[in-house]
Amino acid sequence: MRITRSGDWKIPSTRPTQVLGAGAGSSLDLVREPAQAAVLLHHPLRLRILAALLEPDSATGVARRMKLPRQTVNYHVRELARARFLARAGRRRRRHLFEQCYVATARGYVLSPELLGKLAADPAQVADTLSAKYLLGLASKVQSELARSTELAAAAGKRLATLSINTELRFTSPDHRAKFTEELQHAIVEVAARHSSPFTKADGSAAEGRPFRLVAGCYPIPPANDPESQP
Repeated sequence: MRITRSGDWKIPSTRPTQVLGAGAGSSLDLVREPAQAAVLLHHPLRLRILAALLEPDSATGVARRMKLPRQTVNYHVRELARARFLARAGRRRRRHLFEQCYVATARGYVLSPELLGKLAADPAQVADTLSAKYLLGLASKVQSELARSTELAAAAGKRLATLSINTELRFTSPDHRAKFTEELQHAIVEVAARHSSPFTKADGSAAEGRPFRLVAGCYPIPPANDPESQP
């Protein structure tokens, strides 16, 4: 089981929390602006170029590695840099010329559900709360809320308090899985009752304290796409 935390949570951490944020070499960068997302998705080649620039290189170097025309790669590099997906990473001399190098602003990118506007997944639109579609909608809601909270915390110069638990399980029977679900629900309710306050007052108004959302989900792990990893 892997537990990560950030901010003011006072629990052990087995792995450093990766924080969303821009800047060359950051772990993840969040894409919330439609215009920025459009630049990235405008041409399939841009994803390949961005992946090729996880380590600093010039447009000429990328073109050479990808066996593409330098002018084509250079055009897409300029567009990606203008949209803040690439940052300048110094210059290097090649023969009698200097090449401008670029590097991706993050190791990975997250497209915010807010990019879909009213079409973004909403768990409230799914009646069956035990379905995979409800869990997908819930994941979308978490991603959207976390994105906005991250942005607000960054604007205030603060670190966002988060907690995540990630583990893999195996169930040998439906009864085994059902018993696990029952005991997990009971444990969560018991711990929440002992360590948190009611979310709302009797009249429905907001209660005191800082609000948090806790989400627990479980789903079958899909098989790997790599044919060599299949049994």
